[in-house]
Amino acid sequence: MAVLEVRNLSVDYVADDGTPLHAVADVGFSVEQGRSLGIVGESGCGKTTVMMALLRLLPEEGRIVSGQVLFDGQDVLQYSESQMRQVRWRGISMVFQGAMNALNPVRTVESQIVEALQIHDVVEQRRAARERAGELLQLVGIPPQRGRQYPHQYSGGMRQRAVIAMALACNPRVLIADEPTTALDVMIQAQILELLERLQAELELSLIMVTHDLGMVAETCDDVLVMYGGMVAEKASSDVIFNTPQHPYTRRLLEAFPDVEEPDSDLASIPGNPPRLDDLPAGCRFEPRCECPERGAICAQTAPPLVELEPGHWAACHSVRRVG
Repeated sequence: MAVLEVRNLSVDYVADDGTPLHAVADVGFSVEQGRSLGIVGESGCGKTTVMMALLRLLPEEGRIVSGQVLFDGQDVLQYSESQMRQVRWRGISMVFQGAMNALNPVRTVESQIVEALQIHDVVEQRRAARERAGELLQLVGIPPQRGRQYPHQYSGGMRQRAVIAMALACNPRVLIADEPTTALDVMIQAQILELLERLQAELELSLIMVTHDLGMVAETCDDVLVMYGGMVAEKASSDVIFNTPQHPYTRRLLEAFPDVEEPDSDLASIPGNPPRLDDLPAGCRFEPRCECPERGAICAQTAPPLVELEPGHWAACHSVRRVG
């Protein structure tokens, strides 16, 4: 049974004039205990919006239009705010984009972890909370004594590790990592990925990795969800996505990724830009940029359904066919 299941989630943002902008439409996926899911796509495709919606942390102009978010079989979209506070951190925790922005610059790192522990009643006594904060820092590779320092005294990689430690403070079952290696150099990126893999194995976490980096997904994730224009383009196991992709967008993303075995090969590009929320195509949202030979009039007129091509492999494209 999936620990987290998202069904037909749709999210709108309301413009200043009251016009609804359809940011996410009918997105669905599931994550089993101890497995990892990579959610990939270009900037603006709705990845972070989906994560903020399932935690009910959308900005004021955001609206969950429809769908279900089942955590342990219970739809958290029906929860009261007090019930939802028990889910955040304890059940589902998130490492937000931009570690420096996620930390309070005028408070020590230790005090921020202690606050999370006490607010959620994980540890009541402050001394015990400080000891637990030190254990969490050590878990992510930071000497406990450095918890008394401020975020600006940490390197970028250390700040990211500290944010991960905070996210793990309440022993969550699902950890969402939203662009966890942004603005970090290659060596530090590799260390953060190794850390997340180790923590997932040690703590039996279900991990959702939100990223545009296909290399990160290939290295760390069991399953992959490809999003485009606020919708699911393709989803399957990591092996299937990287070896037999079916959606034209997925194929182009992979062609645009450097091949270490052929470093001199030319990288493909995807012409045009992702669709604007106030000017979405009537049919397939990828159609204006699609170069698939099977592209036809139906692509511009009708949105393709998400169909299961073979067990566990889904794609939304008029040109793909079910196996058998």
